[in-house]
Amino acid sequence: MGLKGVEVSRVVDQFFSDVPEPIAFGGLESSDPLSFKVYQPDRLVLGKRMEDHLRIAVCLWHSFNWPGSDVFGTGTFDRPWLASGVEPMAAARTKLDAAFEFIAKLGVPYFCFHDRDVAPEGRTFAETRANLESVVGQIEAHMARTGAKLLWGTANLFSHPRYAAGAATNPDPAVFAYAAAQVKLMLDATQRLGGQNYTLWGGREGYETLLNTDLSREEAQFARFLTLVAEHKHKIGFRGTLLIEPKPQEPTKHQYDYDCAAVHGFLVRHGLEGEYRVNIEANHATLAGHSFHHEVAYAVANGIFGSIDANRGDYQNGWDTDQFPNSVDELALALYEIVRAGGFTTGGFNFDAKLRRQSLARADLFHGHIGGIDTLARALLVAAGMIEQGAIERFREQRYAGWSEGLGASILAGDVSLEGLEALVGDGGIEPRPVSGRQELLENLVNQAIWAADRPAPKQNSGG
Repeated sequence: MGLKGVEVSRVVDQFFSDVPEPIAFGGLESSDPLSFKVYQPDRLVLGKRMEDHLRIAVCLWHSFNWPGSDVFGTGTFDRPWLASGVEPMAAARTKLDAAFEFIAKLGVPYFCFHDRDVAPEGRTFAETRANLESVVGQIEAHMARTGAKLLWGTANLFSHPRYAAGAATNPDPAVFAYAAAQVKLMLDATQRLGGQNYTLWGGREGYETLLNTDLSREEAQFARFLTLVAEHKHKIGFRGTLLIEPKPQEPTKHQYDYDCAAVHGFLVRHGLEGEYRVNIEANHATLAGHSFHHEVAYAVANGIFGSIDANRGDYQNGWDTDQFPNSVDELALALYEIVRAGGFTTGGFNFDAKLRRQSLARADLFHGHIGGIDTLARALLVAAGMIEQGAIERFREQRYAGWSEGLGASILAGDVSLEGLEALVGDGGIEPRPVSGRQELLENLVNQAIWAADRPAPKQNSGG
């Protein structure tokens, strides 16, 4: 479009003018692609509104700050604010106009953003700070107008060349200091906007070769950085949750926040387990060689579950494709763990997902989100059915029942020694027999819950 200067804000004031506001519930029989087939914000599931279970957020980076480029080609998307020659602050304001138009029309409660998604970097740090503070004021106005809330904020500590060797783990203390200042500004902005979480993603906190890497030194630097962030959170009275987002590699060869277990061990080693939880991305879980279900279950079991980035990879690609989720089967297992543990507190499902480069129509951004949201809603119904039926949980409890009394309770209480156990076995008092794990039966129960979710939804107000 070749837009210049202040005129850009008027041109894209109605960027999605062909889309009705908001997207309504149409049901499974609806032929309108711009309607929800399953998602009903006010529908009660296990006594809680569907919207409150899922806490859906739109991310500003992939949806509004990515031009549709890849390593082999330039951007393909219609994003006028990303065009060359547009004055940076005018472009930033136009981008926010379009983003909040989208959020309002989609009708979801939350959004997430990096500092660089909304405010350009200036010639000096002071100018960068002024840009962010100015744009945060515009975000406040959009939030007041639309009712949208901030699920979490974060700082981009990976795009600028200064972070090529990492931010907190950089061999140059000056880079550490710059990154700390950037996080301080963004944490302050997140508090100002009423954000419910603050996320740290160590996109380049790792190494490309061990030949120039001091692992112990970099771990100490990373721990110090996270400690400073936690201290500042308490100093300013931020009541939200601090989140770390695990990822195994890409862009680095190895990243220190490889998976939930690596993050958990790091936090425990450095006395930070009470300060941070994890923001789990589905595609990062699979890149680490795990299922999304596993990462959620690990985080829940170890008390570090916080929030979710909802997306998926491609089974034929070995990188972070960040596609919109479309598998009820996979999401239902993760939601089962989340809901049975009590659900989200401050977290939610953020759509950290990209359109495909050939999805050029403006409405494609709605189609991607609508499909992902409906997939989540259907998975929630499946998870609720599994919980209501109770068979899986009963089987799990029965399988470990021996640890709640008798010999099992004595072992866990420390009442019996290794010699004592040998005596019990040697005297013939113990002769264990294998017991079926019944995996196929349990998988059948999951499928039954998926099939049962085909039942029509009750007629009720779809909400806003």
